[in-house]
Amino acid sequence: MEPQPRTIFERELAGEVISLDDPDYPQIYAIIRKAIRITSELNAMRVDDNEQVNRVFSELINKPVDDTFFMIPPFYTDFGHNIHIGKNVFVNHACTFMDRGGIVLEDNVLVGPKVNLITSNHPTEPGQRRSTISKPIIVKRGAWLGANATVMPGVTIGENAIVGAGAVVTKDVPANSIVAGVPARVVKHL
Repeated sequence: MEPQPRTIFERELAGEVISLDDPDYPQIYAIIRKAIRITSELNAMRVDDNEQVNRVFSELINKPVDDTFFMIPPFYTDFGHNIHIGKNVFVNHACTFMDRGGIVLEDNVLVGPKVNLITSNHPTEPGQRRSTISKPIIVKRGAWLGANATVMPGVTIGENAIVGAGAVVTKDVPANSIVAGVPARVVKHL
Protein backbone atom coordinates (compact mmCIF):
# COMPACT_ATOMS: atom_id res chain seq x y z
CA MET A 1 0.00 0.00 0.00
CA GLU A 2 1.41 3.38 -1.03
CA PRO A 3 1.53 6.13 1.59
CA GLN A 4 -1.04 8.88 1.17
CA PRO A 5 0.38 12.21 0.00
CA ARG A 6 0.60 14.75 2.79
CA THR A 7 -1.64 17.80 2.71
CA ILE A 8 -0.14 21.24 2.26
CA PHE A 9 -0.97 21.89 5.93
CA GLU A 10 0.99 18.81 7.04
CA ARG A 11 3.90 19.77 4.80
CA GLU A 12 3.92 23.31 6.21
CA LEU A 13 3.84 22.10 9.83
CA ALA A 14 6.71 19.73 8.96
CA GLY A 15 8.85 22.73 7.96
CA GLU A 16 8.82 22.24 4.19
CA VAL A 17 9.25 25.20 1.85
CA ILE A 18 5.79 26.24 0.66
CA SER A 19 5.66 28.21 -2.58
CA LEU A 20 2.87 30.56 -3.59
CA ASP A 21 2.93 28.54 -6.83
CA ASP A 22 2.14 25.27 -5.01
CA PRO A 23 -1.04 23.85 -6.57
CA ASP A 24 -2.49 23.39 -3.06
CA TYR A 25 -1.72 26.97 -1.92
CA PRO A 26 -5.34 28.10 -2.49
CA GLN A 27 -6.26 25.94 0.53
CA ILE A 28 -3.95 28.04 2.73
CA TYR A 29 -5.19 31.25 1.16
CA ALA A 30 -8.81 30.32 1.97
CA ILE A 31 -7.91 30.13 5.68
CA ILE A 32 -5.96 33.39 5.46
CA ARG A 33 -9.09 35.08 4.05
CA LYS A 34 -11.18 33.57 6.85
CA ALA A 35 -8.67 34.88 9.43
CA ILE A 36 -8.87 38.39 7.95
CA ARG A 37 -12.68 38.32 8.20
CA ILE A 38 -12.79 36.95 11.76
CA THR A 39 -10.06 39.24 13.13
CA SER A 40 -11.94 42.21 11.69
CA GLU A 41 -15.03 41.06 13.59
CA LEU A 42 -13.02 40.40 16.75
CA ASN A 43 -11.32 43.79 16.65
CA ALA A 44 -14.64 45.62 16.27
CA MET A 45 -16.09 44.08 19.46
CA ARG A 46 -16.72 45.61 22.83
CA VAL A 47 -13.89 44.40 25.02
CA ASP A 48 -16.10 44.10 28.10
CA ASP A 49 -17.83 41.01 26.69
CA ASN A 50 -15.22 38.32 27.35
CA GLU A 51 -17.65 35.51 26.50
CA GLN A 52 -18.25 36.93 23.02
CA VAL A 53 -14.51 37.59 22.48
CA ASN A 54 -13.76 33.97 23.44
CA ARG A 55 -16.50 32.66 21.13
CA VAL A 56 -15.16 34.57 18.12
CA PHE A 57 -11.54 33.74 19.00
CA SER A 58 -12.53 30.05 19.18
CA GLU A 59 -13.98 30.36 15.68
CA LEU A 60 -10.72 31.96 14.53
CA ILE A 61 -8.52 29.15 15.88
CA ASN A 62 -11.05 26.48 14.89
CA LYS A 63 -11.28 24.99 18.41
CA PRO A 64 -12.77 26.11 21.72
CA VAL A 65 -10.73 28.05 24.26
CA ASP A 66 -11.10 27.46 27.97
CA ASP A 67 -13.39 29.82 29.90
CA THR A 68 -10.30 31.08 31.76
CA PHE A 69 -8.76 32.50 28.56
CA PHE A 70 -8.73 36.31 28.52
CA MET A 71 -7.70 38.46 25.57
CA ILE A 72 -7.92 42.19 24.97
CA PRO A 73 -8.44 43.05 21.28
CA PRO A 74 -7.19 44.15 18.88
CA PHE A 75 -5.52 40.92 17.84
CA TYR A 76 -3.86 40.04 14.53
CA THR A 77 -3.08 36.72 12.86
CA ASP A 78 -2.31 35.50 9.37
CA PHE A 79 -3.93 32.08 9.81
CA GLY A 80 -5.42 31.20 13.19
CA HIS A 81 -5.95 27.45 12.83
CA ASN A 82 -2.52 26.58 14.28
CA ILE A 83 -2.92 28.44 17.58
CA HIS A 84 -3.31 26.25 20.68
CA ILE A 85 -4.26 27.93 23.98
CA GLY A 86 -4.04 26.37 27.46
CA LYS A 87 -5.95 27.32 30.58
CA ASN A 88 -5.65 30.65 32.38
CA VAL A 89 -3.84 32.32 29.47
CA PHE A 90 -3.85 36.12 29.13
CA VAL A 91 -3.13 37.90 25.83
CA ASN A 92 -2.94 41.70 26.03
CA HIS A 93 -3.88 44.07 23.21
CA ALA A 94 -2.32 44.53 19.76
CA CYS A 95 -0.53 41.16 19.60
CA THR A 96 0.34 39.49 16.30
CA PHE A 97 0.45 35.69 16.06
CA MET A 98 1.70 34.50 12.67
CA ASP A 99 0.86 30.87 13.34
CA ARG A 100 1.28 28.91 10.11
CA GLY A 101 4.09 26.95 11.80
CA GLY A 102 2.06 26.40 14.98
CA ILE A 103 1.89 28.35 18.24
CA VAL A 104 1.31 26.69 21.61
CA LEU A 105 0.62 28.75 24.73
CA GLU A 106 0.53 26.35 27.66
CA ASP A 107 -1.36 26.98 30.92
CA ASN A 108 -0.81 30.21 32.88
CA VAL A 109 1.05 32.03 30.08
CA LEU A 110 1.01 35.85 30.10
CA VAL A 111 1.47 37.71 26.81
CA GLY A 112 2.12 41.45 27.07
CA PRO A 113 0.87 44.12 24.68
CA LYS A 114 2.21 44.24 21.12
CA VAL A 115 3.97 40.86 21.38
CA ASN A 116 4.82 39.27 18.02
CA LEU A 117 4.97 35.48 17.65
CA ILE A 118 6.32 34.82 14.15
CA THR A 119 6.46 31.19 12.95
CA SER A 120 7.11 31.76 9.24
CA ASN A 121 10.17 33.02 7.43
CA HIS A 122 11.37 33.16 3.84
CA PRO A 123 14.25 31.25 2.23
CA THR A 124 17.42 33.30 1.80
CA GLU A 125 17.81 32.22 -1.84
CA PRO A 126 16.52 35.19 -3.90
CA GLY A 127 14.61 32.95 -6.33
CA GLN A 128 12.68 31.32 -3.47
CA ARG A 129 11.85 34.35 -1.32
CA ARG A 130 8.19 34.33 -2.28
CA SER A 131 7.98 30.98 -0.50
CA THR A 132 7.73 30.38 3.24
CA ILE A 133 9.32 28.05 5.77
CA SER A 134 7.47 27.61 9.05
CA LYS A 135 8.61 26.33 12.44
CA PRO A 136 6.58 26.18 15.68
CA ILE A 137 6.78 28.42 18.72
CA ILE A 138 6.07 26.83 22.09
CA VAL A 139 5.56 28.94 25.21
CA LYS A 140 5.70 26.66 28.24
CA ARG A 141 3.59 26.79 31.37
CA GLY A 142 3.84 29.97 33.45
CA ALA A 143 6.01 31.93 31.01
CA TRP A 144 5.59 35.69 30.63
CA LEU A 145 6.33 37.57 27.41
CA GLY A 146 6.93 41.29 28.07
CA ALA A 147 5.54 44.16 26.02
CA ASN A 148 6.64 44.36 22.39
CA ALA A 149 8.75 41.20 22.55
CA THR A 150 9.24 39.30 19.30
CA VAL A 151 9.70 35.53 19.21
CA MET A 152 11.06 34.07 15.98
CA PRO A 153 10.32 30.70 14.29
CA GLY A 154 11.33 27.48 16.02
CA VAL A 155 11.77 28.95 19.52
CA THR A 156 10.63 27.34 22.77
CA ILE A 157 10.19 29.58 25.81
CA GLY A 158 10.83 27.47 28.91
CA GLU A 159 8.55 27.00 31.89
CA ASN A 160 8.23 30.12 34.10
CA ALA A 161 10.69 32.04 31.90
CA ILE A 162 10.34 35.79 31.39
CA VAL A 163 11.06 37.56 28.10
CA GLY A 164 11.89 41.21 28.73
CA ALA A 165 10.05 44.03 26.99
CA GLY A 166 11.32 44.67 23.48
CA ALA A 167 13.45 41.52 23.32
CA VAL A 168 13.94 39.67 20.05
CA VAL A 169 14.11 35.95 20.84
CA THR A 170 15.94 33.89 18.22
CA LYS A 171 16.96 30.89 20.39
CA ASP A 172 15.27 28.71 22.99
CA VAL A 173 14.87 30.27 26.43
CA PRO A 174 15.74 28.04 29.42
CA ALA A 175 13.10 27.40 32.07
CA ASN A 176 13.16 29.73 35.08
CA SER A 177 15.29 32.38 33.41
CA ILE A 178 14.92 35.97 32.27
CA VAL A 179 16.08 37.01 28.81
CA ALA A 180 16.37 40.53 27.43
CA GLY A 181 17.93 42.41 24.53
CA VAL A 182 18.36 42.13 20.80
CA PRO A 183 19.10 39.32 20.28
CA ALA A 184 17.76 38.09 23.63
CA ARG A 185 20.29 36.69 26.11
CA VAL A 186 19.88 35.24 29.58
CA VAL A 187 20.29 38.05 32.13
CA LYS A 188 19.11 36.24 35.25
CA HIS A 189 18.10 32.83 36.57
CA LEU A 190 15.03 32.67 38.80
